[in-house]
Amino acid sequence: MRTVATQSAALPATAAPSVTASSVTAPSVTASSVTASSVTASLAPAPSTALAATVATPIGPFTVIAEVAGGTAGAATVLASGWTDDLAALLPQVAAALRPSAITTVEAIDGITEAVIAYHDGDLTAIDAVPVRQTSGQFRSHAWDVLRTVRAGEPVTYTRYAELAGRPAAVRAAAGACAANAAALFVPCHRVLRTDGTLGGFRWGLPAKRWLLDHEAA
Repeated sequence: MRTVATQSAALPATAAPSVTASSVTAPSVTASSVTASSVTASLAPAPSTALAATVATPIGPFTVIAEVAGGTAGAATVLASGWTDDLAALLPQVAAALRPSAITTVEAIDGITEAVIAYHDGDLTAIDAVPVRQTSGQFRSHAWDVLRTVRAGEPVTYTRYAELAGRPAAVRAAAGACAANAAALFVPCHRVLRTDGTLGGFRWGLPAKRWLLDHEAA
């Protein structure tokens, strides 16, 4: 069974969609691509449109793709995020079942952009309450939720992360949850290290991961 984690990345798509200056068009999702056996009833239809906003940070541009309830005026939920200004690179991180058909670029997304800026300015808890939507298998969805409980300044090892997720022997699966996380920063996979204390991997580069850890340890 596949479940949806409303507070927590998705597997990369096989091809990135085209990008224009103001919007990006994603591959369509047909009814056959989502079945009752693969997605629980809690999964709402994929948004037809979403918003994207990019802000400057000390480690480069940070972009968020978010679905917004009620068009552009409702509450926003992060679908994908990362240190890039390339929507074509970021959008494939959204699972096909959640991928919007179009994205409109805006200067800021209410409730999200200000949290990103505040975090980089030193308010490390500003991102904690930002809603995130991802979908995967039961363990990975749970692992993403657990990852949001790892506090800034208190990184854990992949082994400890597997223990916190309730499967101490599943260290590789825990590492996979980090690797598949689409909502970087909000689901803080940068707070997980190798057992020997080295950084391990990070989609957005090890220099960015090092900066984030140092920022949170200050």
